[in-house]
Amino acid sequence: MKIKNKVKNWAKELGFSSLGFSTIEKLDEEARKLEKWLSSGKHGSMRYMENHFDLRIDPSGFVPGAKTMISLSFNYFPKDEALSSKDFKIARYAYGKDYHKILRKKLKHLVALMKEELGDFSARVFVDSAPIMERVWAEKSGLGWNGKNTLLINPKHGSYFFLAEIICDIEFEETNVAIKDHCGTCTKCIDACPTDAIDESGYILDASKCISYLTIERKDEIPTEFEDKMNGWIFG
Repeated sequence: MKIKNKVKNWAKELGFSSLGFSTIEKLDEEARKLEKWLSSGKHGSMRYMENHFDLRIDPSGFVPGAKTMISLSFNYFPKDEALSSKDFKIARYAYGKDYHKILRKKLKHLVALMKEELGDFSARVFVDSAPIMERVWAEKSGLGWNGKNTLLINPKHGSYFFLAEIICDIEFEETNVAIKDHCGTCTKCIDACPTDAIDESGYILDASKCISYLTIERKDEIPTEFEDKMNGWIFG
């Protein structure tokens, strides 16, 4: 508990909003869900989602002898809407510098602090940079619940945060405090989605209909069926 608290304090000093620990294991239930999602074509033209299936459901392959997934969140909500206007909108996460580089540097610093305390060990850091089911592990680590909008939601921090991970061969006790699903009967996200990308029951996203996919991931022209549904979004 002492070292866990130290790691959490170091993460907070580095600007992370929350941190949790979970034991590396094979995600059998998520494997079935992912397979069904892919087979239905909901990933659109993102063929890379079909790659490295084994690693997606069992991240132990990233680090020999991997024992623990450390999940972290980092708030990105901007102070103002300077980069958006009445004519166009840009996703808030893209306002600043490349978050991959910024968070990777912070994660490596955190690992260095851990090694000063614990001695050398094997670890790798990830920031949306590998086939890791980030939201699943974040939920297991007590960072929030995966909502009907398919985003991780924290009752104190909302959903405007990046997720990042450290996989290491040190065994930490799991975070025991799980955050239950508070979506209940609410359907605001489903009703608000202009392209009907969220399943009518929630929790499933048809990425091929998502505005973020259409403005970033899709390399072809945006289908005409979405022309009057973009709501001014040009990125994200």
